[in-house]
Amino acid sequence: MPASPTRKAVAPSVSRPLPQSGSQDGSARLEVEPRPFPVPPVIAPLLAPLDTLPGVGPATAKLLAKVTGGRAIIDLLFHMPENVTDRRRRPKLADVVPGTIATVDATITRVVSPAPNSRQPWRVMLEDDTGALEVAFFSRWQARKAVVGSKVLVSGRVDMFGGHPVIGTPDFFAAPGEKIPLLDPVWPLTAGLFAGQVRAAMRKAFALLPTDLPEWQDESAVRRRQWPDFRTTLLWTHFPGDVPEFLQGNEWHAARRRARERLAADELLASQLALLLARRANRSRPGRSLKGDGHLQREALRRFGHTLTDAQKRALHEIDRDLAAPRRMVRLLQGDVGAGKTMVALLAMLRAAEAGDQAAIMAPTEILARQHFATFERLSPVPVVFLSGSVRGKARKEALAAITDGSASLIVGTHALVQDAVEYHDLALAVVDEQHRFGVGQRQTLGQKGKCVDMLVMTATPIPRTLLLAHWGEMDVSRLDAKPAGRKPIHTSVHGLDAFEAVLAGLDRALASGALIYWVCPLVSESETLDIAAAEARHAALAEHFGPRVNVALAHGQQDIAVRETALAEFAAGRSRVLVATTVIEVGVDVPQATVMVIEHAERFGLAQLHQLRGRVGRGADQSYCLLLHGSEKGAVAKQRLALLRETEDGFLIADEDFRMRGGGDATGRRQSGLPGFRLAISDDEDADFSDLIVLARQTAELELQTFPTDGTPPERLIMLLCLFGKDNSTLAIQS
Repeated sequence: MPASPTRKAVAPSVSRPLPQSGSQDGSARLEVEPRPFPVPPVIAPLLAPLDTLPGVGPATAKLLAKVTGGRAIIDLLFHMPENVTDRRRRPKLADVVPGTIATVDATITRVVSPAPNSRQPWRVMLEDDTGALEVAFFSRWQARKAVVGSKVLVSGRVDMFGGHPVIGTPDFFAAPGEKIPLLDPVWPLTAGLFAGQVRAAMRKAFALLPTDLPEWQDESAVRRRQWPDFRTTLLWTHFPGDVPEFLQGNEWHAARRRARERLAADELLASQLALLLARRANRSRPGRSLKGDGHLQREALRRFGHTLTDAQKRALHEIDRDLAAPRRMVRLLQGDVGAGKTMVALLAMLRAAEAGDQAAIMAPTEILARQHFATFERLSPVPVVFLSGSVRGKARKEALAAITDGSASLIVGTHALVQDAVEYHDLALAVVDEQHRFGVGQRQTLGQKGKCVDMLVMTATPIPRTLLLAHWGEMDVSRLDAKPAGRKPIHTSVHGLDAFEAVLAGLDRALASGALIYWVCPLVSESETLDIAAAEARHAALAEHFGPRVNVALAHGQQDIAVRETALAEFAAGRSRVLVATTVIEVGVDVPQATVMVIEHAERFGLAQLHQLRGRVGRGADQSYCLLLHGSEKGAVAKQRLALLRETEDGFLIADEDFRMRGGGDATGRRQSGLPGFRLAISDDEDADFSDLIVLARQTAELELQTFPTDGTPPERLIMLLCLFGKDNSTLAIQS
């Protein structure tokens, strides 16, 4: 592993919210939240606040909490090094190699102090029996150690300056008897926090680790994968220089990989245990049996005028079965674009209405909510009301009254549905669409608006199997893997931007035949402002090209919602023939008449996002087309993405391949492989694959669950695991 002498400040992956309150005496104490299980005394010190560590005051504790993403001592121990600096090399001064880390023993022969009020560094000349080297640093406290004639141990990066080797701002400047870490972890820092502070705090935290913690992993897996125990894992991770055999060779590289794999496995096992505990709790909670004779569902299907797909029938059967059971339903409806989730949701809600109860569906945007409302009004045999933040005055009062007195059987809306002012007559089923766009609290609040409310959450984004198991393991899953009959495959083609004029000529022909066209502008950067500027520039250019004969509309996220909805409505009605947009149209826009999708600089988008955007066309009976325009500098992975998108419309295959290619995304600002939402099941190794670890964690958790006592309380060793990884509170959050 290449050495790195610098400590880069990076944004932490926050696993727990940082504290806001202080202690009673006015000092800033980092309090740790109460836990649902009694904490085993042997690990209690690890769950204490950071500022209880000796030598760690409130200010340092806050900085540590900021960079580790947590406020307990165990969070510090889970703060993984991003690299290890190898300081074992002890060359003579004549043998130092520029661009490498060197640790040298030498004698100080000269000290040049900067002039008062000067910004120049102290310069210290070192010599041994082979040559000379200069050390330059700006630290006054290090300068005090620079005494002519004394021997020093200096470690740092060697560079050439003025034709001579120089160590600038050395990492260590010590007397020969002083110890320095020979295998020195490089922990991510933040402004005001120094490597020495982290190292010292880490030492004190590691000293609190019990030496006899029980094993919670499957013992055969531990032997097969050669995993160290939990304490040794953290020793290898944070203090490899304390392991004598590591100092003799490069065994520590392989050992470090095994240690990181072990920690990832521990985090995944804790997560899977929490999910299974929540699932069991959900299944044991009393619910209500929602039974009906199907007359409302049959009438809605008659108005719909189409036959459900086999996948829709299967999903509806699973949902109806859960609704009829005397336990609470918590189910995920996962469907590809255009698979018919909305129809399944409506029929499920009508089952609740047949039982004499209410059902509500909450969408993340007003655009999507109003589209649901229009569909429900057209197909539902029972009254439907709409509620959002834009519904005010008399219309709002009437909607609230209908919800409260029960005259509205079905309710459609945005997050306005969870406001305190909204009182339901008898809410029995809550449906959350595009559930990943809502916070856990909003989903819970909707479920708490009634008594024993069944929950159906939906997503139009196909979820990779790995993430499905990792993040939704507490839910039953229904999957829509087929599109309604009559939908033609979308013809997808890939074009370089050098063919821009030919693309415009093709659009001219499409417009002449009556087509409606989406044009999605590229992701410019992480700045939404720049993305919108690109969309506005493209809108102006296309309006000029097509001229007054074609109305070109514009939609982006910073428009007033009324302006954006007007643009979408004009496009849906065909009064605007071309819609230029940012990714605001990625979900929730349904215009069956639109048959052409152009995605500019498609190489800048992820596979799943490209698939979602393509899904805005192909929603009617006419042949649809998707044109992926790419720049001249697309990389190998981008080529793979575009080629796969051209070859298949299977969103689930695309999701799995997207996850494999991207490795879970960029979790901390550096290229990472692993699982989003986790802090240890990630790696700086692009080839790291945690899929098998999730399967192992699931199998281990399921076997463990079978051995639990009748009251469902985990054994102490598993309570330790849940507490150490902060997953004991997760079980309660999921169950709520």
